[in-house]
Amino acid sequence: MRLLACILGLFLATTVHANDVVSAKQLLKNMATAVHTRNFDASFVVLKGKGMEPYRWVHAKYQGKELELLSLLNGAGLEIVRVDDLVTYYEPQSAPYSVKTDSIAGPIPEVLFKGVEALLDHYDFVLGGKGRIAGRPAQLVRVEAKDDTKYNYWLWIDTQSSLLLKAAYVNQQGELLEQLQLTHISVTPEPAEQILELAQREFPAPLPALKLNKDETVQSNWQIGWLPEGFKLLKSDRHKLDLNNELADYYLFSDGLVDISVFVQRPLPGQRPSGALSSGATTVYVHNSGAYDVSVVGNIPAVTAKNIAESVKRPL
Repeated sequence: MRLLACILGLFLATTVHANDVVSAKQLLKNMATAVHTRNFDASFVVLKGKGMEPYRWVHAKYQGKELELLSLLNGAGLEIVRVDDLVTYYEPQSAPYSVKTDSIAGPIPEVLFKGVEALLDHYDFVLGGKGRIAGRPAQLVRVEAKDDTKYNYWLWIDTQSSLLLKAAYVNQQGELLEQLQLTHISVTPEPAEQILELAQREFPAPLPALKLNKDETVQSNWQIGWLPEGFKLLKSDRHKLDLNNELADYYLFSDGLVDISVFVQRPLPGQRPSGALSSGATTVYVHNSGAYDVSVVGNIPAVTAKNIAESVKRPL
């Protein structure tokens, strides 16, 4: 009898865990649907280290079109506008430009508004506790990395509207490194007036899509010998860095949730030891090999950035 009870208990625990995973994934899918279908006007702040960035985020479905506006409210400002699958960036001291994509590249990882199933090979979806965020009932969903080379990503989702209320990068010790916190959200049957004019605005023609030929980039310039599981090359080019006007080879990798940038350039004058700087979840690791410098930037642990940087070699 005791053995039967143990087996039954184990079965029930496994079933509950499986249901939790399914429920967590479904909550993420519901959030993605809500972000694309609801009319809302929200304000949020990104808390990163000692800094804070305030944003306004507005979305609407209007006359068969999907309209979205994301504005950075500090400094000279940044405005990103999306009308269906055309996203236009208005940046200070630069001409506006458009790209063909169905999501805005902002502080929230784009994959969360698309197919989250792409993350399941390298992350687990786990239900957390319930609480209140911005005065609204919220359910915590934890996107947990399957190894310690990455951070976890936690989301608090509105149980009424399915919209995002809070998000955070979290290390393996459960410490919140960087947070996105809604301070206000209004969900309405009709779109906010400010966003309706986007349907009438003229936008620049989209830039041509970049095509990546891996054989002509990574293999001919540098070999990046190690990356965390799941990261794939998205983009590669050679350009001058704004910081020092030096020419560098640039590689962009992503696992769907996190992007990692790798820059390789000639060593700058002066002896500088290799090392890392961190702000919130963002790590910048500079490796001085003697013959060349490697810089790795991304929302990853410092030891991960170090291992990537030290794996970069000239091809044999």
